[in-house]
Amino acid sequence: MSTRQLFQLAEEAGVLCHWTDAHGHSASLDERALLGVLKALQLPADTPAQLDASLARARQLRQEAEHGPLLICNAEQPIDVRSRLGPGSHCQVLREDGHAITLQVDRHGYLPALPCGYHQLSCGEQQWQLACAPPACPSIPELTGGRRHIWGIAAQVYSLRRTGDGGLGDTAALQDLVLSAADKGADALAISPLHAMFSCRPEHYSPYSPSSRSLLNILHAAPAQILGAEAVQRALRECQLGALAQTLEQQELIDWPAVSALRLQLLRQLHAHFAEAPVTLREDFQRFRHDGGESLQLHCCHEALQRHMLDAGHGDDWHHWPAPWGQPDSPAVRRFAEEQAAELEFHAFGQWLAARCLAQVQQQARSAGMGIGLISDMAIGADPSGSFGWACQQQLLSQVSIGAPPDLLNQDGQDWGVAAFSPLGLKRNGYSAFIAMLRANLGQAGGVRIDHVMGLQRLWIIPDGASPQAGAYLNYPLDDLLRLLALESWRHRTLIIGEDLGTVPAGLQALLAERNILGMRVLLFEQEDGHMPAAHKWSAQALATTGTHDLPTLSGWLDSRDIDWRLRANERSPEQARHDRQVRDEQVSVLDAALQSEGLLDENAGIAEQLDAGIRFLGRTPAPLVLVPLEDVMGSEEQPNLPGSAVHPNWRRRWPQPAADMLDAELPRQRLQHLQQERQGRERNPSDE
Repeated sequence: MSTRQLFQLAEEAGVLCHWTDAHGHSASLDERALLGVLKALQLPADTPAQLDASLARARQLRQEAEHGPLLICNAEQPIDVRSRLGPGSHCQVLREDGHAITLQVDRHGYLPALPCGYHQLSCGEQQWQLACAPPACPSIPELTGGRRHIWGIAAQVYSLRRTGDGGLGDTAALQDLVLSAADKGADALAISPLHAMFSCRPEHYSPYSPSSRSLLNILHAAPAQILGAEAVQRALRECQLGALAQTLEQQELIDWPAVSALRLQLLRQLHAHFAEAPVTLREDFQRFRHDGGESLQLHCCHEALQRHMLDAGHGDDWHHWPAPWGQPDSPAVRRFAEEQAAELEFHAFGQWLAARCLAQVQQQARSAGMGIGLISDMAIGADPSGSFGWACQQQLLSQVSIGAPPDLLNQDGQDWGVAAFSPLGLKRNGYSAFIAMLRANLGQAGGVRIDHVMGLQRLWIIPDGASPQAGAYLNYPLDDLLRLLALESWRHRTLIIGEDLGTVPAGLQALLAERNILGMRVLLFEQEDGHMPAAHKWSAQALATTGTHDLPTLSGWLDSRDIDWRLRANERSPEQARHDRQVRDEQVSVLDAALQSEGLLDENAGIAEQLDAGIRFLGRTPAPLVLVPLEDVMGSEEQPNLPGSAVHPNWRRRWPQPAADMLDAELPRQRLQHLQQERQGRERNPSDE
């Protein structure tokens, strides 16, 4: 078998054979791993005959994809149509604003420039959509009326507490926190993903492995925000759920199965009485269903069908359902949707409540003076057995999952078990699934954090059943995806943040900065060679934060709490833990030295003083946005998620205090007051940027 042809196939398939790893060393894909990945991409190459056939097929697929229905270009610049139309061709363009114009392809194969937006292009029988993108996403000054240095809080929505919440954080508790944060001067509140989960799988609750990234988790809706407190109390009485709700509310950790059952029962009772709701609400619900279109309908159908198949003994994964049910456009599925119209309406009702509740929180945030408001979190992928995987099969890869190669955080690599977009499938289908996902997330908030933003350029894909080390990087159409992201963020006037932690391709961060996509700089990660850069030397093109949901809190890090957890879970030996603590002591010393050089910390200070100084240090950086996790605002030692741990209570921790009161306690209030002062000082003196 020809090695040259094998690497040609890899190039045609978009598989990266050489890259730079997390340690800065050159890495190469071995032939065995390459063959496994190609086979998972349905391009087998185990024999010369297979290699020849797959090479021909890969070239054909790429050629077809290059002639997809969407042309993506830069607004206000000539449009390259050389691969579609000949010089002199006359075209009709229906602009997004409704104006119809006639254009002619020039002798070089270009059409005249068009403004930002989606426009319809036709020439004879041929038709395409044009996506004309602005050069960059909106910046923080553009979104905040000129302010360049703002701050906010990051919170896990499920962890928030309010009286009567029934054991799980919801949009009402989120609204309480938003108003309190706005009162302290915050311009943003970043939240954990609120993507749609599985109503029939309550034990599956990681917010980063959803059923769909285009819909919402209905369990987080606070129905009283829309339907009124009286309607909710009535439903609780009729279902006799009051005592159970109080019991669940008093628990320290979330009992996801019990809470899910309670909230679904409550929602069903509210839906049963919805015909009695004011006509304005019922009309709004019908508009919501109409506007949600096929995406909403298919998600609701999948929710109903998943329960039906589970009860019938076929399981809850559509990959294993009888043939007619695995295709959303099959006659059997359409018939099921008609027969189960009431059940589909219930799931749409839950989505309507969640969407309207979240919109109300964002409206309250802006009305309270926040320049950005909510920053939603868009996960890198979705569970392949979910509604997104079922509905968008033509735009997803069916035999691989997304993960990460061995890196600084995990020496064995990671398999996140979520589905990856097909680069060619996206192009063939006009990027419809990607655009719909962007619109769903951008429409809910004033900003979006894109989890693992490196996925816009490449993703580590792992064949089903293989280890993460047997994966490979798959290239994605970065320019197209960035332009679509810029266009959609421009249309929605939203801030874009890219989580660029891990193995980042060379040049990507500079490219993101050109597009006004903020990177992330974490206090715990900025040390290099025993040195922490001074505050004024931090990046002005990335947000600054003390940590993320997957990292120790600052107090926990200072006290080696995460190392204790790893030791307790038998994930580190006592010898390894001792070494980890020695390294941590050295890292803490480096941080202390940086804080002391800023005059923020005295020698022999305690953890509380180190925490306060760390937050103030970030406030002094030129970062356009400083985000402080609620755990660090409150001085907690416990982190929300300890990746890979089966012992740690991941995604289950609840705050003991009501969300409305948390920031008014003395220490949190002082920390935020100091942060506000540092940010105001930076706003007044930006000379060193």
